[in-house]
Amino acid sequence: MNRFRLSRRTVLRGAGTIAIALPWLEIMREERPARAAGAPAKRFIGVYTPGGTVHAVPASNIPEQWSPSGTETDFELSRILTPYEPVKSQLLVLDGIDMKSAAGEQQQSGLIAWLTGAAQKSSGGASSFATGPSIDQVLSSRLSAGKPLSSLELAVRWGTGRMHGRATPMGVVSFANDAPFTPRPPLLDPAAIWNTLFGSLGDAPRTNWDESILDYVDQRYAKLSARLGAADKQRIDQHLTAIRELERGLAQTAAARCAPPPLIDTSDYDPFSGLQSSDDGSLVDSVTDAAIPKVGKLMLDMLVMALACDQTSIATFMWTDCEAKHTYPWLSLPETFNYYQNGGGYQPEPCARIGTWYASQNSYLLQQMAKVDMGGHSLLDESVVFFGSEESHPASHRKENMPFLLAGGGGGLRPGRWLTYDSASHNDLLLAILALFDDHRATFGDERFCSGAALPNLT
Repeated sequence: MNRFRLSRRTVLRGAGTIAIALPWLEIMREERPARAAGAPAKRFIGVYTPGGTVHAVPASNIPEQWSPSGTETDFELSRILTPYEPVKSQLLVLDGIDMKSAAGEQQQSGLIAWLTGAAQKSSGGASSFATGPSIDQVLSSRLSAGKPLSSLELAVRWGTGRMHGRATPMGVVSFANDAPFTPRPPLLDPAAIWNTLFGSLGDAPRTNWDESILDYVDQRYAKLSARLGAADKQRIDQHLTAIRELERGLAQTAAARCAPPPLIDTSDYDPFSGLQSSDDGSLVDSVTDAAIPKVGKLMLDMLVMALACDQTSIATFMWTDCEAKHTYPWLSLPETFNYYQNGGGYQPEPCARIGTWYASQNSYLLQQMAKVDMGGHSLLDESVVFFGSEESHPASHRKENMPFLLAGGGGGLRPGRWLTYDSASHNDLLLAILALFDDHRATFGDERFCSGAALPNLT
């Protein structure tokens, strides 16, 4: 006699794409439970910090300022990474990864390859952008579908030096997933960005949280319930009651988390100061430079809220361009970052101070993401944040042992570790990041630098 059975993977389907997973029931007993798969990451953020880092140079007695010490799970953060201590458990420090696909001008090629794994176009000049799409844009069509913005590109104190405030290969990290790989320059004006993201938020139509997804499957449930035993019927009733309670909690959480950050006064900050820049950085806008910390914080707050409010699922953030020809008066450093890197001779101490400050701001970003409750877990838990630069050593522009960090828990990423590799290709790292979003492919960017497998041990 045939008995009515259900698969462990049976769902209760309603209209459209609505489906509700069922709890384990007695009528599923004969089937072995399936192994749970990790949920793909939901959000990607790429954060660019200029100028590489300060690695040890034994011949010059320059100590290591970036790489941690210790073991994979028991490590001590370096001087430059110390600001990440509050979010150390959410951080994955990567050592021994080389940007082998960077080909072209020594700094521009690294900036372009960071998220594309591809070479710079050889046409020369201001049109020499990427020869492939960036991972943020590859992911955006799927992750940001139906959201107001496909992606969000932001930058602070951008367009310095030879850029003269224009979009050139010295200041773009995001490239569209189209045939010409169209560059996507960042937004610069904090007040205009705030108005774009949050100005009409109060007028936006609100979701009718009184409507439950259970209302769309009621007839299917009634039909199934008639075929269940008493114990199974009790289980499924408890399961659906829990879903309704979760919906109510999520509605309250969504309303609470989507709060625009205060729009501070940024009238002393000229987002288009780069339009008056000089090639060598000799023209200093000290007022705008002094406002960088407060503007940077506002920009990060807007980025976090754009993600929390579901304006988009994809963002990139640039702390400047790869010229970095602006000053750091709040650090009592009167010269440009470019000057301390190589323009005035390599000066590791100012470079370390600047790198430590950027780390403190990036740590703030992670801490803010960790505070956003997405319904039992944080915004950071379901995201992947990738911190990178265009080079490793600022004086030589070398691209071995790149200063790369990952953060978050999206896609099963296992943070709280320090991983060391032996000259691994950064293209394989990009493949591993894509895999966290359930995008499994054998190559990305320049296939010559792909081993055929994603970088191991991230999950």
